[in-house]
Amino acid sequence: MSDAHNAQLDWDEHGQPLSRSYGDVYFSRASGLEETRHVFLAHNRFNERCQNLAPDGRLVIGETGFGTGLNFLCAWQAFAAHAPAGARLHFVSVEKFPLTLADLQRALALWPELAPYADQLLAQYRAIHPGLQRLLLDGGRVLLTLMVGDVLECLPQLDARVDAWFLDGFAPAKNPEMWTEELFAELARLSAPAATLATFTSAGFVRRGLIAAGFAMARVKGFGHKREMLAGPFQGAPAQRHAPWFARPPRPAGERHALVIGAGLAGCATAASLAARGWRVTLLERHDDIAREASGNPQGVLYLKLSAHGTALSRLIVAGFGHTRRLLERLQRGADWDACGVLQLAFDAREAERQGKLAAAFPTDLLHTLDRQQAEERAGIGLPAGGLFYPEAGWVHPPALCRLLVQHPLIELRPYQEALSLTRQDDRWRVDGDNGVLAEAPVLVLACAAEIGRLLPHASLPLKRIRGQISRLPASAASSALSTVVCAEGYVAPPRDGEHTLGASFDFHSDELTPSVAEHAGNLELLREISTDLAERLDAQTLDPATLEGRAAFRCTSPDYLPIVGPLADAEAFAETYAVLAKDARQVPDAPCPWLPGLYINSGHGSRGLITAPLSGELIAAWLEDEPLPVPREVAEACHPNRFMLRTLIRGSGSPRQ
Repeated sequence: MSDAHNAQLDWDEHGQPLSRSYGDVYFSRASGLEETRHVFLAHNRFNERCQNLAPDGRLVIGETGFGTGLNFLCAWQAFAAHAPAGARLHFVSVEKFPLTLADLQRALALWPELAPYADQLLAQYRAIHPGLQRLLLDGGRVLLTLMVGDVLECLPQLDARVDAWFLDGFAPAKNPEMWTEELFAELARLSAPAATLATFTSAGFVRRGLIAAGFAMARVKGFGHKREMLAGPFQGAPAQRHAPWFARPPRPAGERHALVIGAGLAGCATAASLAARGWRVTLLERHDDIAREASGNPQGVLYLKLSAHGTALSRLIVAGFGHTRRLLERLQRGADWDACGVLQLAFDAREAERQGKLAAAFPTDLLHTLDRQQAEERAGIGLPAGGLFYPEAGWVHPPALCRLLVQHPLIELRPYQEALSLTRQDDRWRVDGDNGVLAEAPVLVLACAAEIGRLLPHASLPLKRIRGQISRLPASAASSALSTVVCAEGYVAPPRDGEHTLGASFDFHSDELTPSVAEHAGNLELLREISTDLAERLDAQTLDPATLEGRAAFRCTSPDYLPIVGPLADAEAFAETYAVLAKDARQVPDAPCPWLPGLYINSGHGSRGLITAPLSGELIAAWLEDEPLPVPREVAEACHPNRFMLRTLIRGSGSPRQ
């Protein structure tokens, strides 16, 4: 895929952008700001709704056609002026052809009064790739979910309840593919009770289509030279609910206090996402500090193992990569992370074929192939082959990311607190340790990797541990030429603090965490497979594996390699409630899911934790707060903890449905 997924723009004599594809303007030449305020803010009663929000309330806006982000920035500006300090704005927008960063910068320079908001958007406008992209702004008070793709492919993936619609996009005459009955039906499906909708067009077929979908649309005075526009409330029937085992649990009432067990990347990310929403978080860690286990390596790699077939895992990885990549902008480049790129070597014909398919399926700014000469120039060392290059990826010091995430006044880290058992009493979870109660709270999130099996023995979550060992190699003057991460069966990163990180081994059987000489030797063999030139620059043939420094940790993974993220049902009650599925998997019983109230899981990230764990923190918060999900509904269900109970029941029916 080329970069044709970005908008192709022309600029008129006033410096305003025009779409080359649609032959239409992005905003009113008279005054784009005033048009937005008239059409979308005034006719959705936006300011009034902001003023009426509860202190911890939220407003969800849905938009078709993100364009230059003008509507979003105007809404954010009004929200900042009128909403209570603890309220949140969720803005969900679809854009088929997102602007490049340079074009967005140029367009938004036209509106100096929006600069305080535009600057934050531009700072986070990184790794905007197909699918759902979550951007956190204003310390997490404003959340932008940008859906990149065709509106009729994106909206069916969305799980949200929208309070107000900005039905924008290029005019129906210029963009007839968008303004369809299918679109209007999706708007109705996603609308909250009492939702409203406004659009600049007054076209008869648009008005009739929206009325048929359940919106009471009326023609009202338009902006500027446009005589009329459409606005009105949603009065249709609520959308059909999801299968109960993937439905949303009741939103907890009362005290906003959560316990999170495990201060690795999954736990720190969960704590950050909850704290940003006003939750007080007690973070329990059995070690002396954060990131002491699998999240403690000196360098982790943003390694995107993708599929050309749009699998749930692949879509999660693209969304998670973008989210993590935007978080990293807040860390110190060079010391804590580096966007040096990641090169996956095409080490044999099969891998080269796989990479060719990926290059055809994804935009070139996410990944593209390099021949051997190009790869060597990019990496700064001799290589056995070319490969697939991810220009926005690189390495991260995971403890620095964990530390960034827990820097919030509402998060209390409690080290040396090993959870040994859990009980639910009086609508609170109680966590006990060696010397009695460690902590209590209404909500509990387990982010303690495979230890979850010990704390929830009856849940039968199939988490398994895989030992991995990295080796630390002192950099030489010659090896310091390595300028990108290079991966084959293992990986080697450019130096950080005078050392290269090399690894990582996979051992499915060992329970031992002391680094082994044999695995150091194995890592040196991985280095030679990646680059004999680099091995020579490091004098690897003279290195004694017994003298190498390194560390071993357990990755935690699931049988389908997807993480386990979300609320959890009581296993015994689940089997009883949905016993009919064992006879006929096509049934969708009416019975509500027997949730373990207030209990959530964030685990099973395997070797992809840097990419999937931070976004999973947002997913936990969205489940808990009944917010728009930051991933497609299908992906959230594929990661749902209840999937294993469901499969166990259905296996007895002979049906492949999951």
